[in-house]
Amino acid sequence: MRGEPTTYWDYLHLPDLLNLQHGIDSKDSELAQDEIHFIMVHQVFELWFKLTLHELRLASRELASPRVPEEKIPFVVHHLGRVNTILQLAISQFDVMETLDPQDFISFRDKLVPASGMQSYQYRILEILLGIESDPDSDYGTKVLAGLERMTQATKSGPDIWKQVEDARKEISLRGALHSWLLRTPIDPAGSPDPGGATDSFIEAYLAGFETSQRETLETVFGTGDPKKLEERLAESVAHVRGFLLATDVAEAHRDESKQVRAGILFIESYRDLPLLAWPRLLLDTIVVLEERMLLWRTRHIRMVERIIGRRIGTGGTSGVGYLTSRSELRIFPELWTARTILLGRSYLPPLQNPGFYDFEERT
Repeated sequence: MRGEPTTYWDYLHLPDLLNLQHGIDSKDSELAQDEIHFIMVHQVFELWFKLTLHELRLASRELASPRVPEEKIPFVVHHLGRVNTILQLAISQFDVMETLDPQDFISFRDKLVPASGMQSYQYRILEILLGIESDPDSDYGTKVLAGLERMTQATKSGPDIWKQVEDARKEISLRGALHSWLLRTPIDPAGSPDPGGATDSFIEAYLAGFETSQRETLETVFGTGDPKKLEERLAESVAHVRGFLLATDVAEAHRDESKQVRAGILFIESYRDLPLLAWPRLLLDTIVVLEERMLLWRTRHIRMVERIIGRRIGTGGTSGVGYLTSRSELRIFPELWTARTILLGRSYLPPLQNPGFYDFEERT
């Protein structure tokens, strides 16, 4: 038993927490007038990142289970929804950051050199746990993480930080967990002994519906005055969608898996009104919102940096705004976005062979 009652300040370790805002100086009184503002805003960002990593791990581990019961999907959606709320708050937190006057920042900016926001290892772990290294052509390890590794080797605290990054690279990412789950999507006709055959049948039927829909769209937009040109545009559109669904852009060793994942996404999005697909489609929506907010966070970060320091070289040696802009459009879940590009209206969708399977009732 504790010898004294628990206090609010002891439970939250407030004396320790509130004594961490003096930066590289020995005490707060030695800070420039707006330096404590700069330090605290960034510390709060890091606290939100810590909670985001916790929530992301909970969701990914559950989704990556060998079997994910239907009742567990709301759990995953809930924790990813919390991540989205945190990210929205982090975006709005730039409002506080932007109350820093450019000239006041310049007065203490040199203290940061060669420190840089690029060294936020929690943000790097966040990107890793989302799945940023899933692209085999990604330069994330050789460029972004390589710079962080060099800095960790030069400091006493670095080895422990780099170990956290390396450990994160061994964990299942949200993208990896999502794909593992999507591979088990019961594509109509559900219960088929040949899931691959069901996938191929769905893809071909979907392409037929897409061709019909696209033909009508092109005729409406361009008319029928030049049939040859119309047919060329139509063939180009259908070929693009076919290439996506058959994963022709993926290495052959992983093509069948990617095809199954993409078909799963499109099936859930297309028949999202079916009861059994209600939570799966909400999961996909939640991940789309997550990536959208990551994109918005990066964009807001860039504009904040430019507003305060213009196009100066970053304290860590990068080109500053130019470097941030070059990485601002990185996508981790491109298939979710592409599926929405090629989504059909309900009247063009292939009719289901076994619609009863997707009702809330006992399935055999």
